[in-house]
Amino acid sequence: MKKFMMIWIGELISSIGSGMTAFALSIYVYQMTGSVSYVSMVTLLAYLPTILLSPLGGVLADRYDRRLLMIIGDLFSGLGLVYILFGIQASTGSMLPILIGVTFNAVFVALLEPSYRATITDLLTQEEYDRASGMVQMAGNARYLLSPALAGILLALADIRLILVLDISTFFVTITMVALVRKTLQKPVKRKSQGFWREMKQGLSVITGNRGILSLVVIMAFVCFFIGFVQTLTGPMVLAVSDARTVGIMESVCAVGMLVGSLWIGFVGIKGGYARVLCVAGIFCGVFMALAGASRNLWVTGVGIFLFFLSLPFMNTCADVLVRVNIPGEFQGRVWGMISLLTQAGTVLAYACCGVLADYLFEPMLSEQGILAGSVGRLIGTGEGRGIGFLLILSGIGMAISAFVIGQSRGVRALTGKQKEQEEQEENQSCM
Repeated sequence: MKKFMMIWIGELISSIGSGMTAFALSIYVYQMTGSVSYVSMVTLLAYLPTILLSPLGGVLADRYDRRLLMIIGDLFSGLGLVYILFGIQASTGSMLPILIGVTFNAVFVALLEPSYRATITDLLTQEEYDRASGMVQMAGNARYLLSPALAGILLALADIRLILVLDISTFFVTITMVALVRKTLQKPVKRKSQGFWREMKQGLSVITGNRGILSLVVIMAFVCFFIGFVQTLTGPMVLAVSDARTVGIMESVCAVGMLVGSLWIGFVGIKGGYARVLCVAGIFCGVFMALAGASRNLWVTGVGIFLFFLSLPFMNTCADVLVRVNIPGEFQGRVWGMISLLTQAGTVLAYACCGVLADYLFEPMLSEQGILAGSVGRLIGTGEGRGIGFLLILSGIGMAISAFVIGQSRGVRALTGKQKEQEEQEENQSCM
């Protein structure tokens, strides 16, 4: 656990730095261009390459030294930030250095993430997987909870260049931590290459060949899809009855909820029964999502959002552990890369369709004269934001049903049986 903690501390610091840069860039780009479209473009370029290239990063993670790949990924992703810094320093007023820099950064993050996930399996015992998963989620959540506040303070004292310099510095901390751990490990055996395409297909076949793993990937794709709905629609729904300051508070509520859940898992863990916990947590997530959209009352919305993100780490952790204990170590990298692509596609799909559904279908149906004003409207209200609320309610119901169905799957239950079998083997080995 000590070696994992060293790497985790480095990734925590890097995550906070990356969050500060993302926050500062969004403000800088909007102030420079006055265009929301440019802000969205920067966000997309910082996100999409990582998703698309994750399977490739996974193949490399299975073929080469995973810790070395993490070092390379951190180092070269930092060069993207250096390029942005020089572009801003030159004061050309052009968006091109920012667009190129965030894309370059995202490409090498795709190299980093599958290696990081597979490294957890390399360094820890099965009993430590759930705690590690909670801590990884905690580190990721820091960019949403701590980073905006820190970036806001720094922007009041200086400008975006200071934040970029600090973020670039965090990469050296991460690289040092990973290098120290790498020195204590035996050099991994280099595996014979079978070709990138074939090895990516192997990663996909490992997923599709195991009914339980495939079910988990499906439910986590749904989870990412519904998270995309919550992230995109909560702001407009709250703005319909309040102001931008309240939207910021709601975003903090999301981060605090996820932090509390991650802290619980990181320190207490989950005592077995992962398939059952995943099912129950998924049902609660659906119920709380529906609660968030059920009323104009901001307290009801806030409680629903908080409880949704509180329950979410339990789903993520259970799925994470069940995958780890049922996938051979030599396939971990490419499987995690492929899982990232398949599940995050749900988020991209949500971003693409939820705005259209809200603006052109659900909002008109729940307007004062809408076709649902006399039925659903009597229960949840009518007017601006109520169509979005109804869409969240339907999404929550869909999520709860999906979690229940997956929880009853024999394939998923079989994964828990495999987990118990491996636990018994590890106990026998420790007694010998």
